[in-house]
Amino acid sequence: KKEILNRWDFKGTHVSIELDKKEMKIEVEVETDMKLEQAIDVLLTKAMRQGLEATCFDLSKDFSASGKYIRKTIPVKNGLSKEDAKRIVKLIKDKGAKVQAAIMDDLVRVTGKKIDDLQEIIQLCKTEVRDLPLQFVNMKS
Repeated sequence: KKEILNRWDFKGTHVSIELDKKEMKIEVEVETDMKLEQAIDVLLTKAMRQGLEATCFDLSKDFSASGKYIRKTIPVKNGLSKEDAKRIVKLIKDKGAKVQAAIMDDLVRVTGKKIDDLQEIIQLCKTEVRDLPLQFVNMKS
């Protein structure tokens, strides 16, 4: 919000970006198509600086024009589907590393005795699973 309000090309125009944490979506409301593209570009740039991939956002949904403003709802992907989780677990098991992979709700939990094994699995997932935005958390020895 702050960067959009300070940008010279948005001065004097109506721009609104709201995050709905409950439903995991972002509402963008602007005056023109060009401003919509610029606002989405700023949003993606900020997200990438925070460590999120651009594929976290589902930009395929069309925008709707309501009166003089254009509104676009951008759903934020959160968690893995069952098929994607099964695919990742199969990939890890086919690798043959000394780790155990388990599906827990909408995430895949990988446990192992050595951090080196876990780092190897992280690199494997980063190279093989390019179509999903993956995040890795809580690596302990």
